[in-house]
Amino acid sequence: MSDRITTDMPVSLAALLGRHSLGPRWMVAPGPDAQELALAVQAALRAPNHGRLQPWRLVTIAEAQRPALAALFEQFARDAGKSEEEVATERERAWNGPVLVAWVARIDASVEKVPPHEQWICVGAAMGNFMNALHSLGYGAKILSGRKCQHPALVQAFCEEGEQLVGFTCIGTPTRGLEPREKDEAASLVSAWKPG
Repeated sequence: MSDRITTDMPVSLAALLGRHSLGPRWMVAPGPDAQELALAVQAALRAPNHGRLQPWRLVTIAEAQRPALAALFEQFARDAGKSEEEVATERERAWNGPVLVAWVARIDASVEKVPPHEQWICVGAAMGNFMNALHSLGYGAKILSGRKCQHPALVQAFCEEGEQLVGFTCIGTPTRGLEPREKDEAASLVSAWKPG
């Protein structure tokens, strides 16, 4: 990257280049308040959305609801045959981050002009914008998903008919600076098309 680009880089782009996920063990209160969370959702709404299908929504989980979520995580762990230690670990994950939101997707396979893979791209783009907005507001965040998001009890708790539980975003104030990652080699991911 040239010195001119580095020197003249917009603040918004510098924030994007400096973002990466932060594990919940490195988060403390406060998390974003309702107004800040709404700003992050507005950023998510600015992501590409082919056909304006709006194939995602968010569900907030209040502190008082964490024990109920822990019970669902425990049910998943027991049904998956995990050990008692692993069950306890799954329960504790219900308290990940001072703020916790679930991502729910509704992919409509009947929309011919916007096939499912394009709708999933829209969901992912919204999640990316949401995470970038939280980072720009000074918060750390991480999306956690995995097999439990397909467990029937969790799906029933968060989803309406035709929806899928994608994952949970935990959000809080970082207790440490972001560790620099290895330099990403953007050039290796771009190639020129050679027809024929």
